[in-house]
Amino acid sequence: MEEKSPKPKNVDEYIAQFSDTTKELLNALRKTIQTAALEAKEVINYGMPTFQLNGNLVHFAAFKKHIGFYPSPSGITAFTNALINYKTSKGAIQFPIDQPLPLALVSEIVKYRVKENLAKG
Repeated sequence: MEEKSPKPKNVDEYIAQFSDTTKELLNALRKTIQTAALEAKEVINYGMPTFQLNGNLVHFAAFKKHIGFYPSPSGITAFTNALINYKTSKGAIQFPIDQPLPLALVSEIVKYRVKENLAKG
């Protein structure tokens, strides 16, 4: 039986477990989210980095071939036209790991989610 690595206690530990290339992408995504949501708190939720502000704001996670970004269904619906080049589902966006991250778009989505969460305060 394969030993499971311990669950990360914080975002730094989560990011540290990946290759240098993936770490760069995750750190860029993290910094973009932090800048767009200055008041948000970082935690590990559902086993992945999560930003919270009046509840869950966004999550992200690394996979073999993509970075998953989870801005809730409303965050995807509001940006449907801008996301046509990415695989999406009800609550997730997949950014291919071999392509630059659309950080300006991520920032817009996070700012949208900040407004949404603050409104429900």
